[in-house]
Amino acid sequence: MPQIPYEFKRSQFLPLTIDKAWNFFSNPRNLVRITPAALGFRIVSEVPAKIYEGLTVEYRVKPLFGIPLKWISLIKEVREPYQFADEQIKGPYAYWHHLHTFKEVDGGVMMEDVIHYRVPLQQFLPWINDLIVINDLHKIFEFRRQTLLILFGDKVS
Repeated sequence: MPQIPYEFKRSQFLPLTIDKAWNFFSNPRNLVRITPAALGFRIVSEVPAKIYEGLTVEYRVKPLFGIPLKWISLIKEVREPYQFADEQIKGPYAYWHHLHTFKEVDGGVMMEDVIHYRVPLQQFLPWINDLIVINDLHKIFEFRRQTLLILFGDKVS
């Protein structure tokens, strides 16, 4: 495994049962709903309604300057309904591993995302993470947070 210099973490409370949270996040089609339209994100492979260990999913995404790129993810580390990971096989990053965890808490679920990644050409462009990538990740996950608040609220009703 390559040296992993960057880590990005986010957590969010969802007023859902763990089964409802799992059903939403383990459906690959829902990723389109919680990704900013500006990224031009779309799934191009056939996907089931629920992920499983070993599933590969192919996307198209426009992460920089509107240039479309292929992104292929492999689903790993599935422990229903508590966690799964997606790892980039091909895409814009030199390395990408995204662990999704779900923990039952009073009134709902605490969802946590932990991403380990390397940016391409990092040795030649060491500033690329600080000026572009980290800001983009914050924007993507803020959009996701806001969208999930609209979909599920923040309090148990």
